[in-house]
Amino acid sequence: MRRSGPQGEERFYRQWVPAEDMSTFEVHVEETDLFIAVSRTPGPVEHLREEALRAVERCREEIKTAISMDAGFGESLEPVEVAREAPRIARAMAEAGHAAGVGPMAAVAGAVAGEVGCRLLELVPEVIVENGGDIFFRTVRPRVVGLYAGRSPLTGRIGFRLGGGEEPLAVATSSGTVGHSLSFGKADAVTATSRSAPLADAVATAAGNMVQGPEGIEAAMAFASSVEGILGVVVVVGEKMGIRGEVEMVPVLVKHRGGKGDEPDRLCRPGIAGRGSPARDRGLHGQ
Repeated sequence: MRRSGPQGEERFYRQWVPAEDMSTFEVHVEETDLFIAVSRTPGPVEHLREEALRAVERCREEIKTAISMDAGFGESLEPVEVAREAPRIARAMAEAGHAAGVGPMAAVAGAVAGEVGCRLLELVPEVIVENGGDIFFRTVRPRVVGLYAGRSPLTGRIGFRLGGGEEPLAVATSSGTVGHSLSFGKADAVTATSRSAPLADAVATAAGNMVQGPEGIEAAMAFASSVEGILGVVVVVGEKMGIRGEVEMVPVLVKHRGGKGDEPDRLCRPGIAGRGSPARDRGLHGQ
């Protein structure tokens, strides 16, 4: 069933996405809640929103098909095998789960963002798709991704310059202290970058599970960076942070909404590197 309005708690971090050089819209289908920015065009972008909506509906149906074929696909916290005839998105999620050592649903938000983003890139040259804190994007010039790590004092103070090339890039974040997504760790944010959105999502989840305190930062970074296809990783626990790989850190100034009247002091884009609210696609299997 299609839904046209926002769901659940406010995703305030979307105010950190000015995208004044792009056209923006949202797509809601059941638990799935996407923020999308595309190349600005002279006319309306309703046809692009409709394409994104159809892509989301297709993704959801394919994931539900995979779960109907094997209930373990939607429930397992460990890697699972999928049949050759399983839908493409299900195979991509399972492959990412195997690489990271987690269940396929750990990759669902990134997988949906990636599928929708790739479809839109067939129609426009620049796309940003945000899904519950996971981002797929391709932009002509680099963008600064602002860090959201809950109550960490680093939230809104640093960002990462990414993108600005021919190939799309994915940024995914897992948190044990923010949002409703399942994590067995205590990191405020574990962010992974990759050319593969489901892989970035699965590895961020797996690395986040490893972090029980600041002493776990190094091990989580070592694990994430050892996975083929991961370009960079950032781990934040309180005031402690570790960075490894192809990550360019830049200072920013963003006041995240901590109380009434708080508004961004400086807008970053796309402004998400942490799950400030639930990754809605986890609802596909009730997690």
